[in-house]
Amino acid sequence: MAERDDEDREFDIRWADAAELKEPSARARMLAARWKENPPEPQPFRADPEGVSRPRSGWASAAIVFGIVAVVIVLLGYSGFRAPY
Repeated sequence: MAERDDEDREFDIRWADAAELKEPSARARMLAARWKENPPEPQPFRADPEGVSRPRSGWASAAIVFGIVAVVIVLLGYSGFRAPY
């Protein structure tokens, strides 16, 4: 009989989604209370943090990677590196 009760009490996601009132999370409640007294200042979307330099362009990064690969190939060639087969 107890097993049958457990099956009847199984969580039904449709029932939970249909709830009229959904309680906000603890973090949402904390931020709402904090912002009621001291609202945050507007910020641009994905604003750059202070003191961080701008990243290199895609071409500069690609040139650095290809340069490093070329240096490794040259160093392996001069060192006499041979494949084991």
